[in-house]
Amino acid sequence: MAEAVSLTFPDGSIKNYAPQTSGAEIASGISKSLGKKAVAYALDGEVRDLADPVGRAGALEILTRDDPRALELIRHDCAHVLAEAVQELWPGTQVTIGPVIENGFYYDFHRETPFTPEDLPVIEKKMSEIIQRNRPFTKEVWSRNEAREVFETKGENFKVELVDAIPEDQDLKIYKQGEWFDLCRGPHMASTGQIGDAFKLMKTAGAYWRGDSTRPMLSRIYGTAWASKDQLKNYLHMLEEAEKRDHRKLGREMDLFHFQEEGPGVVFWHSKGWRMFQSLVSYMRRRLDGTYEEVNAPQILDKALWETSGHWGWYQENMFAVKSAHAFTRPDDAEADHRVFAIKPMNCPGHVQIFKHGLKSYRELPIRYAEFGNVHRYEPSGALHGLMRVRGFTQDDAHVFCTEEQLAAECLRINDLILSIYADFGFEEIVVKLSTRPEKRVGSDENWDHAEAIMGDVLKEIEAKSGGKIRTSILEGEGAFYGPKFEYTLRDAIGREWQCGTTQVDFNLPERFGAFYIDENSEKKRPVMIHRAICGSMERFLGILLENYAGHMPLWFVPQQAVVATITSEADDYAREVTEVLRDAGLKVETDLRNEKINYKVREHSLAKVPVIIVCGRREAEERAVNIRRLGSKDQTAMGLEEAVQTLAAEAMPPDVKRRAMERAFETRA
Repeated sequence: MAEAVSLTFPDGSIKNYAPQTSGAEIASGISKSLGKKAVAYALDGEVRDLADPVGRAGALEILTRDDPRALELIRHDCAHVLAEAVQELWPGTQVTIGPVIENGFYYDFHRETPFTPEDLPVIEKKMSEIIQRNRPFTKEVWSRNEAREVFETKGENFKVELVDAIPEDQDLKIYKQGEWFDLCRGPHMASTGQIGDAFKLMKTAGAYWRGDSTRPMLSRIYGTAWASKDQLKNYLHMLEEAEKRDHRKLGREMDLFHFQEEGPGVVFWHSKGWRMFQSLVSYMRRRLDGTYEEVNAPQILDKALWETSGHWGWYQENMFAVKSAHAFTRPDDAEADHRVFAIKPMNCPGHVQIFKHGLKSYRELPIRYAEFGNVHRYEPSGALHGLMRVRGFTQDDAHVFCTEEQLAAECLRINDLILSIYADFGFEEIVVKLSTRPEKRVGSDENWDHAEAIMGDVLKEIEAKSGGKIRTSILEGEGAFYGPKFEYTLRDAIGREWQCGTTQVDFNLPERFGAFYIDENSEKKRPVMIHRAICGSMERFLGILLENYAGHMPLWFVPQQAVVATITSEADDYAREVTEVLRDAGLKVETDLRNEKINYKVREHSLAKVPVIIVCGRREAEERAVNIRRLGSKDQTAMGLEEAVQTLAAEAMPPDVKRRAMERAFETRA
């Protein structure tokens, strides 16, 4: 008889079991109710089928549907039920793969007629029937020959190809749910009934087999699944909100920008959009004033520089390369410039060149260079998505050159700046993640150990300073190829997370370019380089802001802060005066004197997301007053012109300018 194994439970208790004891037996042994609620178990964090024997000692947890880790199982099982439902409804349809993805799952099918949205309710109904059958998920291990023979007999040619692709040293697992079965790595819950009814099929799409355009086109069905109806309801509501907030839609309504085929992945900014973009740049410049030196590096550089930096080897597929026109029109001309240039995908090599120009002393460090640099990176055309995924964008980039002793303090200083800027835009829920060394990297393990140790200590201090408000985590193996980094993820108004800011430590690039400073002993020493971005892509950050605020932007940030609209032509002269007074107070205001009804004007300007509509009629002109209507409100507030100007001017003051004014006032009083 095999020796018993010791299992440690979450409450700290330790019990001994025979190695062949299954997770289901352990759960039922703890309590009958737990046995009924259990859907899987985890041994040392590895999620397993309930029917699997424990096999060895370790830390064991019983998982119920309420456990966050069960959500992936619910979605995985739902994908299998989707495939069974489709084959019951349309016999002869071939199944391919059905993975879990963010917020749901999909399954790809091969059939002559693609699925349509009208098919989805029919499939959902059949899925509900299968779930209600509550058939157990059972696992079998088949030989490769047996699996090939069974799938060939069923006409499942794509499954045969998948069987052939599985490495010889891996088990070939088959999961059954009643009579239906699928090739799958697992794990699964105990039965289809545990999936529940909180699922919905979302859309259909086409997809090439294995993502290869030379292979057959498949019909894909996307779905979402959750542990409860409330979670599903919240998710669907979030999608509705996201659709309303789509920055591309808002960009059209607010007349901010557009895209067109002749410039894939680059933005055509309209005047209002460009004013908004420049407001963001101006704000960032003010926040850097006095602490960073703004520089500008060339847009194109010889590929030799990118070979030195390592980007040509590590990042070449994402770069755009160019030659002079002579190189194409006069290829045999010896005087033509045949050199290959790369359009910069990032600013860092240029900033190293600026640092290297002239001797630098340790007394000058840290040196902080900032650039609002226009960069270009290749993105597949199918991945382009409005402002969120472009090929040409502006990076609010900065590089700090410092000593190793200054590194931790600089990372904390950058952290404080990033969090302060996010707070000014209304983002308070922030996660800071430390990404550690990737498999493919440059630099010595010693340097990586040193950098990760410093960053780890800084991460602890960030969490401690925030009093628990800032969450932190570790992303193993997700660092840049040249060094570890912090990633700043913010949560928007509808709960979506966006990764924006980064702080990256680099011992590698200064060494590659031979950058140095003169230390206190008059010797050359290599600086540490910190790559820092806050918005990241400023275009993308603007897209995030548009969606976060649903176009109802803060008054200080919008390109048009108010419109003065008349009820009657008798108020035209007064409306012009109001406009001029507001402009003198620094507000961006337009006048609407058209011969249209006021409700029409209000509706039109509301659709364009103008935050303040100032209504003027004959009575307002006589009393030198105005009626103020806020975007999203049907109410009007009447006030005197002078009071209105003061109120709006104060509200339109950027938060950083307001803080500075308050600080100066406090200093004056002191």
